[in-house]
Amino acid sequence: MASMAQLMFDEFGQPFIVMREQENQKRMTGVEAVKSHILAARAVAGTLRTSLGPRGLDKMLVSPDGDVTITNDGATIMEKMDVQHHVARLMVELSKSQDDEIGDGTTGVVVLAGALLEESERLIDRGIHPIKVADGFDLACKKALETLDAISDRFPVEDRERLVETAQTSLGSKIVNRSCRQFAEIAVDAVLSVADIDKKDVNFEMIKVEGKIGGRLEDTVLVKGIIIDKTMSHPQMPKELKDAKVAILTCPFEPPKPKTKHKLDITSTEDFQKLREYERETFETMIKQVKDSGATLAICQWGFDDEANHLLQANDLPAVRWVGGPEIELLAIATNARIVPRFSELTEAKLGTAGLVREITFGTAKDRMLSIEQCPNNKAVTIFVRGGNKMIIDEAKRALHDALCVIRNLVRDSRIVYGGGSAELACAIEVAKEADKIEGIEQYAFRAFADALESIPMALAENSGLAQIDALSDLKAKQIETKNPHLGVDAVFAGTNDMKQQKVIETLLSKREQISLATQVVRMILKIDDVRVPDDERSPY
Repeated sequence: MASMAQLMFDEFGQPFIVMREQENQKRMTGVEAVKSHILAARAVAGTLRTSLGPRGLDKMLVSPDGDVTITNDGATIMEKMDVQHHVARLMVELSKSQDDEIGDGTTGVVVLAGALLEESERLIDRGIHPIKVADGFDLACKKALETLDAISDRFPVEDRERLVETAQTSLGSKIVNRSCRQFAEIAVDAVLSVADIDKKDVNFEMIKVEGKIGGRLEDTVLVKGIIIDKTMSHPQMPKELKDAKVAILTCPFEPPKPKTKHKLDITSTEDFQKLREYERETFETMIKQVKDSGATLAICQWGFDDEANHLLQANDLPAVRWVGGPEIELLAIATNARIVPRFSELTEAKLGTAGLVREITFGTAKDRMLSIEQCPNNKAVTIFVRGGNKMIIDEAKRALHDALCVIRNLVRDSRIVYGGGSAELACAIEVAKEADKIEGIEQYAFRAFADALESIPMALAENSGLAQIDALSDLKAKQIETKNPHLGVDAVFAGTNDMKQQKVIETLLSKREQISLATQVVRMILKIDDVRVPDDERSPY
């Protein structure tokens, strides 16, 4: 056995040791490496296949701390899974990219990538070079995107009812589907409140999603204003204020302190009384400055002690303390207030207004939150989610996020395709036709790409309890015969395969991104032919 180290000398005659670490590494090359990567990525994609569509099943994920997450959102499942294999992590990144860019279609993109890898493995077994396969997939992807553009329809963004129908498609596969219509309307109204239709822009930071355990999903509401998980600082302060003048302060209600370390020696009762008197005068001056500006409600980023709280109550100045930075900014936007860093800078011009400020209470425990409504700027809204437990609220928030993203994408680009696997099947038919015109080896990759696209309608049919082969061949024959690209899998048994009639709508942006991202990741995986990893017992290789 070769020695693990070698003794050498530098130019000054100092000895040093050169360690050989090659023996400590595992190495995989060629087809063996490619197949190993395909197997790992397919294993991850297979996990998500059963979660696709309105009849998709949920997954339960338990963290090392014992936190339980129940979801069928592709991005959340991938994020919470403990994936060790380096290539399998690419599938996690793929789902995250789709979620960051589009917000919806995170399950479909991983299922499609898994199907493409499965088809590429068959081609590699036939002796076709991985780069030839990847090049063929790229050309087929280009043809599929052209087909999507050709079969897409224009969507009337100004038609609220149609927007609600689109949001319902996204929410149909989520846990909130029993309140699908209500959540869809909330999502549409929230986006339209903050959207700038002329610029085709939606500022998501203006939509705050707040959850509170208790009540039912049906109790979820959209508030044209801000809800914060705070209460009035003193229990005797009024629980409701009308036509409030709001002062938003980032300075604390306390006497000023030196910035450096300091020490104060009190040697007599008189000194203590003077200090107490000074503090009280300081508090009263601060309160007077706020009252003189005309404010009837002070919202403070920092806390204040019981003495300041008592003086605020005695001077009839309701106040809220410990309001976080993002909430302060939202409140300032909603009420048209200026954030004030010093009491001396507070003027009437810097105050905001709110038609109604009230404490809302929940359940027998009398949990309270503060609602600021009837604000002059309607571009700040809060979606207030209720549910029986934390898991349902978290999943409802994820479902709302997907629906909000779908409506935002329609505002950006109003083109749509129809769901139920109809768009994928139409693309598969066109790609297969194109394969017949190609003479080189790429024609095999084209046909494989068409077969992979068919995996989406097949998974939908399988998850809906239909015979997948029969359902797919029947649909394919109907699409070719009628030349109607809107025919898809009737997953909810509505009695028709026409997704346009069923109003199952997906955004063109989302579908294009799914096919493009899946193809790019598959190309990346196929191009890796040499892997060196440390020879560690815990290594997934």
